[in-house]
Amino acid sequence: MSLRKVPDGPLREGFTTGTSATAAAKAAMLAICNQETIKSVNVQLPVDKKLEIQIHNCSFEESQARCSVIKDAGDDPDVTHGAEIGCQLTLTANKGITFSAGSGVGIVTLPGLELDVGEPAINPVPRKMISDAVNKILHDYDLECGVHVEIFVTNGKELAKRTLNERVGIVDGLSILGTTGIVVPYSASSYIASIEQGIDVAVANGISELVINSGARSEKFLRTKFSSLPNHAFIHYGNWIGETLKKIAESPIEKITIGIMLGKAVKLAAGHLDTHSCIASWNKEFIIGLAKESDYNETDIQQVENINTAGRLPEIFAFEQSERMYQSILKSCFEVVQPVIPKTHLDLFLISKQGEFIKYDS
Repeated sequence: MSLRKVPDGPLREGFTTGTSATAAAKAAMLAICNQETIKSVNVQLPVDKKLEIQIHNCSFEESQARCSVIKDAGDDPDVTHGAEIGCQLTLTANKGITFSAGSGVGIVTLPGLELDVGEPAINPVPRKMISDAVNKILHDYDLECGVHVEIFVTNGKELAKRTLNERVGIVDGLSILGTTGIVVPYSASSYIASIEQGIDVAVANGISELVINSGARSEKFLRTKFSSLPNHAFIHYGNWIGETLKKIAESPIEKITIGIMLGKAVKLAAGHLDTHSCIASWNKEFIIGLAKESDYNETDIQQVENINTAGRLPEIFAFEQSERMYQSILKSCFEVVQPVIPKTHLDLFLISKQGEFIKYDS
């Protein structure tokens, strides 16, 4: 995700890469049928709603056309906001609709996704949206032919480096996604979808133990402890610990290790399975309560009252395995997490900014 500024006032919805690809494919079909440049199309969404999408580029020949749109994610900080997503569409002698990956669209290389290995990373809902739009035009214009749809994303290979695609076995480009056709700002639907895909891929590749962590930095530290595990065993939960755990609870995964840094650990310990700053904040009173329960003296408790972030706790309590404060935080984390995954063995590690570990002594 990019760091776009959150606007004031109501947030504007956008449309998905799947909606973008559908609009481009529909425009390409109409350009061939009418032999004219298409400037906009209406796209039927899976949520029983239509969107008018502007066409960015449109060129055509007798039986082939190439059209594109500029993806608008609304006010969501989506990595594909502003990307050019298009379709090279060709009428064929053989009936039916076929799909391929053009430049910037990834290829599936691992089992576990909704698509077979070797398929272009165009998910089932966008495929259906495109197929429905194309088939309607074939019917309306009484055409007895097939259609080949090649989806492309300009600079998609570079954009994909800012996603988790390679982790789930999608290489050389982006996925064409979307289940509703609409992007809801800050819903994090694409990130959560990546988490779920990562777990599906791990299970499909015979992995029974996962190490879940907030991101690249904590994973780097954890890999020193779990070097025997393959890449697919490491899942980034970002801020969505709860969504990750729910998916794991539905899977055959037997063991998970959660690596968590202090700021998120304090939020999780206080009961927040979503640790995004818009949802949860540092709860000083909760930490003061833990300090009292752990029999710290008044001087230590006063020092906690004087700090304003969880990151300053090591200024008061040494970051050590035996330190009661951190064991209390981890115990609270365990009590929040375990009910979500009651059948899965759980280990917890608190991670410092320097990569030091404290394991929960359960």
